[in-house]
Amino acid sequence: MSQAEELISYIAQSLVEQPEQVRVYTKDLRRTTILKLQVAQEDTGRVVGKHGRIATAMRSVLEVITRDEEKPVVLEID
Repeated sequence: MSQAEELISYIAQSLVEQPEQVRVYTKDLRRTTILKLQVAQEDTGRVVGKHGRIATAMRSVLEVITRDEEKPVVLEID
């Protein structure tokens, strides 16, 4: 598991009611890398946050820790 995957997983597990259902995996595409975060359906709101603020904060942190990567890393929440 990469550093980015571990960080997003840690943050998500800290926020949700069902941390055992948090899944993070990477999908490499030609020009980007997609980090997919899956949580229980009931916990989606906790991860996204009011007006998307938590998701935005997670994406900002992800951008900082992956700035030296050759491809941009995008966070998708399912």
